[in-house]
Amino acid sequence: MRIAILKERHADETRVAATPETIKKFIKAGHQIAVEKDAGAHASIPDAAFAEAGADVGTLAATLKGADAVFGVQKPDADTLGKIAKGTLLVAHLEPSAESAEVLAQAGLDALSMEYVPRITRAQAMDALSSQSNLAGYRAVIEASQLYGRAFPMMMTAAGTVAPAKAFIMGAGVAGLQAIATARRLGAVVSATDVRPAAKEQVASLGGKFIAVEDEEFKQAETAGGYAKQMSAEYQAKQAELIASHIAKQDIVVTTALIPGRPAPTLVTKAMVESMKPGSVIVDLAAPTGGNCELTEADKVVEHQGVKIAGYNNLPGRLAADASALYAKNLANLLPLLVDDEGKRAPHWDDEIIQGMALSRDGAVVHPNFAKETV
Repeated sequence: MRIAILKERHADETRVAATPETIKKFIKAGHQIAVEKDAGAHASIPDAAFAEAGADVGTLAATLKGADAVFGVQKPDADTLGKIAKGTLLVAHLEPSAESAEVLAQAGLDALSMEYVPRITRAQAMDALSSQSNLAGYRAVIEASQLYGRAFPMMMTAAGTVAPAKAFIMGAGVAGLQAIATARRLGAVVSATDVRPAAKEQVASLGGKFIAVEDEEFKQAETAGGYAKQMSAEYQAKQAELIASHIAKQDIVVTTALIPGRPAPTLVTKAMVESMKPGSVIVDLAAPTGGNCELTEADKVVEHQGVKIAGYNNLPGRLAADASALYAKNLANLLPLLVDDEGKRAPHWDDEIIQGMALSRDGAVVHPNFAKETV
């Protein structure tokens, strides 16, 4: 199979979908790899490194010529999509929605969305949301430490004692747990909340204090796939009331509540922000889907009554080399499900992983979330 690796064209995207390490594995398995020129420039991977690994490096046209599959980080822009031949397999973060699935179907692409890798044990090594969220959670705390004008750990000096920062992590999934661990390593006093019952023990294991309204809805708040369910308005009101007094005492708040394919739920209201001390910091990981904070602005750091609210769109991209390495391995682990025993393009359409990821096939929308909307 000939695999094309695209240069990302989104303004804030620094990652790349392959590394010399994964390219060597692909070539050893009998595949041909074409990499667009400068695809790895922002991830500290020069074209020479790709070429040395055995890839053909060239223009977009040369990269796409004869490609059986195209690997990317984010969905290609309209111009690039128009240059990909019908019947090509496209694998990337495709921002799944009824509209995007229809666009991909009309382009004649067999599209697999990395956002929809099922949360099952067999797919863990392919789960790009987890690998990238891990880095996002770490980076969120690092960004908070830069914006916060004080130290994180307690410091006892001859001149006096510096109190530790208080960090509150909202959402204890992959990103949230890494944020808890990072804040703890930096010396903060950490608390966290989540709507999934299983998170309570995980938060405690990292040394954080767990805060949640533990009613019957809370006990049923996790899907079989491991995602948080959309909570009712009544529960959200009770949870907001519980954390309102708590958040007023916090120095750092990191929000991580994301539900794939849906707008981010609002967890931090304007009133909550105004209750925080001047100099406090909120880092909102859900900024690309509307934000968990009412005052978040995508890809901006705004200040409201002395509180800074950071809405970075691409936190993993701020760790481009590591994020690219992990994402490339996710794709490498997925590859056996895209080929037959001879290495030819043959996606395993009957496999639950591929079925979960597939947005379009043979010119039609096939994902159950969107197929009915396009009939």
